[in-house]
Amino acid sequence: MNMENIIDNYGEGAVLFACALAVGGLFGAAAQHSRFCLRSATIEFSERVWGPSIAIWFVAFSGAVASVQFFVAQGLLDTSQARQIAATGSLSGAIIGGLMFGIGMILARGCASRLLVLSATGNLRAIITGLVLTLTAQASLRGVFAPMREWLSALWTIPGGASRDLLAYLQIPPQGALYAAIVGLLGAIWFARNRQNKTSRIIAALCVGLSIGLGWFGTYLVAQASFEVVPISSITFTGPSADTLMGLVNERQLPLGFGSGLVPGVFLGAFLMALATKEARIQRFEPAMPMERYLLGGVLMGFGSMLAGGCAVGAGMSGGSIFALTAWLALLSMWVGAGVTHLSIGLFHARNSASKPA
Repeated sequence: MNMENIIDNYGEGAVLFACALAVGGLFGAAAQHSRFCLRSATIEFSERVWGPSIAIWFVAFSGAVASVQFFVAQGLLDTSQARQIAATGSLSGAIIGGLMFGIGMILARGCASRLLVLSATGNLRAIITGLVLTLTAQASLRGVFAPMREWLSALWTIPGGASRDLLAYLQIPPQGALYAAIVGLLGAIWFARNRQNKTSRIIAALCVGLSIGLGWFGTYLVAQASFEVVPISSITFTGPSADTLMGLVNERQLPLGFGSGLVPGVFLGAFLMALATKEARIQRFEPAMPMERYLLGGVLMGFGSMLAGGCAVGAGMSGGSIFALTAWLALLSMWVGAGVTHLSIGLFHARNSASKPA
């Protein structure tokens, strides 16, 4: 049965929902087992420690780029109509939003994807922080924070098309991008092995990257076979989380689509992996982990991700894998914001400790 027949029988929404469940399940299980986390990677980098977390992140990122560019080079995927490239972009939004997201990521001890994965293992801190992040994202998209987001986004814009496509701007053909991605992936795997990462963790990190490529490929297949306009996309969290929450609150039945299937898919995949590895357990707020720090981090990430055009995965991985200029700029800003914040917090604690009487 081809895709046209599947869509005729079940509809675009149901097919996209099923695709998202599968892709999200793979991402959730792989992210849980690999400990994929941008926050941990930025902390190691800021401390000049090239450790296991940064190695796992590079494996996942290079895997995402390699899988996407493989589909493109084989003529199975065309990302030119993706929102991150075709629509007008905001350079100011990418910079300011990325910095805010990076700061919030350190305060909340995890990015949007990591909070969702941790929520599935029973981490109550992640659940509360994730809800705050989601509500702030919705308020930034259509609510009280929307005017501020729109004003910041309009400060410095760039037209859609070739000007947002780094490969087109640099005149690099898809085959060249694929070869470079494969070299980068092999280097990342060697680096991860050199940092004593278990083979199962490296494979899981590869699956995190592969899920990004499968997300783009799956939505593209549906878009090509459908008579309706279906935007192609891949894994991202703040927008789908907000839409899913609002759908559950406002609708009697959750509207089917890629976004509404992604969040439950990731949650279920991470939950099953946590059960299989006996890592599921309830974790609460503790005196050494003040709640207000997590809440502030959730607010900064919620607003920052909507301003930057996506979270650490949505902009950094999905947007980065198709070489969208604003996505790479947002990702760089996240690294800078997170690194500076981590070092500043460490310096603050060191000064406080030094000022206390012996």
